[in-house]
Amino acid sequence: MSILMAVIGWAGAALLLYGYAMVSSSRMSGDGTPYQLINLAGALGLMINSAYQGAWPSAILNVVWTGIGVAALIKLSRVKAPR
Repeated sequence: MSILMAVIGWAGAALLLYGYAMVSSSRMSGDGTPYQLINLAGALGLMINSAYQGAWPSAILNVVWTGIGVAALIKLSRVKAPR
């Protein structure tokens, strides 16, 4: 189980870094769905790993980060939905 949690944590960290690098290099828009999905998945991975490790400040940070990502995706879906 601990190997799985480590893989989830490292994947989450890699996704967050990938998203940040893509936005910082102007290869991806920070307000687009792809970035928000990458960011959400990364935060979920780190949240799971942090909670498993008992690193509660990091786990709570990633709960909030995940909530922000979900809110952004909801907003994007409403903007793109035909009326």
